[in-house]
Amino acid sequence: MNTLLDRRKYVIGAIIVVLTLIFLVKLFFIQVVNTRYKVSAEHNSQRHQIEYPARGLIYDRYNNLLVYNQAAYDLMIVPREVRTFDTLDFCNMLEISLQQVRDNINAAKKHSWYKPSIFLKQISAITYAKLQEKLFKFPGFFVQTRTLRKYPQSTAANVLGYVGEVDERITQRDNYYKSGDYTGISGIEKTYENDLRGRKGVTIYLVDVHNRKQGSFQEGKYDTVAVSGKDIMTTIDAELQAYGELLMRNKIGSITAIEPSTGEILCMVSSPSYDPNLLVGRVRGQNYRILSQDTLNPLFNRALMAQYPPGSTFKLANALIGMQEGVVHRNTSYSCSGPESRPIRCSHNHISPIALIGSIEQSCNSYYWKVFNSIISNPKYQNTEEGFQAWRSYFLNLGFGSPVGADLFNELGGNIPTVQFYDKYYKKGGWRPMTIRSLSIGQGEILVTPIQLANFTATIANRGFYIKPHIVKQVDNLALDSQFERKESHIDSSAFELVVEGMGRVFDGDHGTARWYRLPEIPMCGKTGTAENPHGDDHSIFIAFAPRENPQIAVSVVVENAGFGSTWAVPIASLMIEKYINRTVERKGIEDRMTSGNLISKK
Repeated sequence: MNTLLDRRKYVIGAIIVVLTLIFLVKLFFIQVVNTRYKVSAEHNSQRHQIEYPARGLIYDRYNNLLVYNQAAYDLMIVPREVRTFDTLDFCNMLEISLQQVRDNINAAKKHSWYKPSIFLKQISAITYAKLQEKLFKFPGFFVQTRTLRKYPQSTAANVLGYVGEVDERITQRDNYYKSGDYTGISGIEKTYENDLRGRKGVTIYLVDVHNRKQGSFQEGKYDTVAVSGKDIMTTIDAELQAYGELLMRNKIGSITAIEPSTGEILCMVSSPSYDPNLLVGRVRGQNYRILSQDTLNPLFNRALMAQYPPGSTFKLANALIGMQEGVVHRNTSYSCSGPESRPIRCSHNHISPIALIGSIEQSCNSYYWKVFNSIISNPKYQNTEEGFQAWRSYFLNLGFGSPVGADLFNELGGNIPTVQFYDKYYKKGGWRPMTIRSLSIGQGEILVTPIQLANFTATIANRGFYIKPHIVKQVDNLALDSQFERKESHIDSSAFELVVEGMGRVFDGDHGTARWYRLPEIPMCGKTGTAENPHGDDHSIFIAFAPRENPQIAVSVVVENAGFGSTWAVPIASLMIEKYINRTVERKGIEDRMTSGNLISKK
């Protein structure tokens, strides 16, 4: 009996020893070998807070600030750390409803129980100050600092663009972004997003049981510093941009101005526009809906995306091509009256027959039908298709038919019709120069954008070349000039000199279509255009550059549904030239008529 009891005692003792050893080994493994529980415990007492970098600032060409940052605060939530709290006090302080609290908590839980997410975006500095005093009462919540964009001059909205929250498509494409982050949506903010956004940092804080910060974790050993985005200097002249927007008030259209020698865009006015501050902060969503539903479409950048028939401004291109092809010379004359004027009659009364320089001065339609016909029917080409293809190649070389900008967002390319288009429409061999005669005066299937017209004007000002138009001059003090290539035309400079002479007569000639707006101290060159519009009144178009020698500015103006080019587009362009070169405007009567003119009320 005693022997049996002794055996049982040893067995039980052995079992106890084995179990003790198992627990000791397990405890050693948990505490020393496996760090998973240690990390979990540390995470229970830590908060990993993303430090968002300040976006780069944006300046105009003279270092005037166009965009800067102001502090904003996001209220964050970690659902698993949330405990019962005073919802009435919480709602009153944040000025939200109880239902909104419930909805936001549920949304956060769907995102993650363990990871922080945004509970309420962009609370004000006043609300943030109140919240800081009471944050210990609301476990699971903390505040994260961000920055919002601020536009001190409230201009150039379509150029600068705006910043908005990323969607799932962006987060999947670029792992830099997480849900709730912001990115450039349009304009410079989008095109130069990688430069402007900077680099995120992270700060690890120790927190107590009430989720209050107790200091940095291990004295910041594992923290990383946020790196601010790069500052950008644009090519925009803020004063000229604001003046252009003033002139285009209550009108639909655009003004685009380029420095010919560099391709730098001096202003890009799209009207109607909007105050870019409307798309900042918690009101952004509401204001975006209002703007996007506006029938005048202020979010649409007409300088880059609107496409129009160029009207008589295209006569200059046909003159250049005709001279290069050898079918037109300075003294080539055509009649624009009687049977010889057909099939396109001239809309202006002038001496007939008329030669090249006079045809530009007085914008003779009949002259340019004959030039166009001579180009397409040139005996050196075997047929109409071959002649037309040669004509079209010149236009592509001059920057039409495709986007011309190097750093512009959403630019459209217009349309220079193809041989294949006419073969399909009229059947192969079924069309002749007479069939497509409207192309001779910039109508028909031709479509151009205002930026293309301004670039074409710069090409004439340069006597045969252009630098790709661009909107940014420097990134972080690094000049970008060398990145924008020079494009040579396939037309001799001598042809451009004759066209420049004709454009000078548009202002200085006795019968020039812009003679009422000449400036004696600034030799200007220009060309009027009236683009036919099947949906309403014709569009008023004008292109110009100045001074005639060593030009400083090339400009295109389009005023929709405004009639003849000389009515609205010419005076606006001349005022823009005067403003840029003289830095002031003396012709207050013309200025007052342009700024007070309301063409939208008629729509």
